[in-house]
Amino acid sequence: MSETTLFAENPAETMRKAMETLGSHADLPPPENFDLSHPHLVVLPEGRTVKDLTDYHRNLAEFLKPMRRKGTAKLKDLQSFIAWSNRFKGDTSAIYANPVMSNPTLTCIADYHATAAADVTTTTGDPSARHCHHKGIYDFPVSDEWEAWIKISGEAMDKDAMGEFIEAHALDVVNPTPALLDGKESEQNENWENRLIEIAQKLEGRFGTLAQLLAMSRQFQVHETSNLTVKTNRDSGEQEIQFLNEHKDAEGQPLKIPNLITIAIPVFLNGAPYRMAVRFRYRKSGASVKFIMTVHNPEKVFEAAFDEAVQEAHEHTSLPVFVGTPES
Repeated sequence: MSETTLFAENPAETMRKAMETLGSHADLPPPENFDLSHPHLVVLPEGRTVKDLTDYHRNLAEFLKPMRRKGTAKLKDLQSFIAWSNRFKGDTSAIYANPVMSNPTLTCIADYHATAAADVTTTTGDPSARHCHHKGIYDFPVSDEWEAWIKISGEAMDKDAMGEFIEAHALDVVNPTPALLDGKESEQNENWENRLIEIAQKLEGRFGTLAQLLAMSRQFQVHETSNLTVKTNRDSGEQEIQFLNEHKDAEGQPLKIPNLITIAIPVFLNGAPYRMAVRFRYRKSGASVKFIMTVHNPEKVFEAAFDEAVQEAHEHTSLPVFVGTPES
């Protein structure tokens, strides 16, 4: 009996054989010189459907081993940022320094674009382009001292509030040196002393001590007297009337209070302290007195501390530094 006759006598067997024939397929080896950067297409038996296996192969390859580095590391201090940059840096790596005072950052892009003009003529991609997916970011944490003094800078406080603040931050206040009390610039002075003396001269101020500040916060009283003066021009007969207000102490003597203090605080957490001048003023409003402490030119101090950190990162990584933010 022939195979044809057997199939005719047994339709179920014939259908099973037919399904096996239609459903059978040979193993499909990967193409020669398999390249995951190009699609891998196969034709399935049923209806000769074309199936794209590119994502399948790429996902499988990623499961076994990442095709490239990607992700963003958040570093907590400058030394960790430097160590991370040195661990992953390459010939194209670069650092971006963002000096915005409200949110200063350092960003190392390990896989940054190579140094070259963009090539838009090639069909295989720009050879200098990189993904820029592997980054390390250091968000500069400002110190508690810096945050506290900047917060109250220029704000009017009553006597008790000022006293509580000074007592809480007494370690930040530095008593003036003999050079600061003398108020004269000299080659024998330290550079920071001459800088603060110059500030005092511009503000017509004099430096006080921590003890003086604490005493004022506990005992400060202002007695105001008003004197009326009339000046007459004998030639024209015109008169000029002036009220002269004088603030005096309890003994009736003119008030002589220091209007500058010196603080030494770090800008960034665990950073070196910077000496800064703080202008001290008071304002009488009726029976109450308000005190105002204003940090002099904090932007300059912030800029100096930030530049010092950027310079340290550059020296220890030898990477180029760009001021600003990278391409988004």
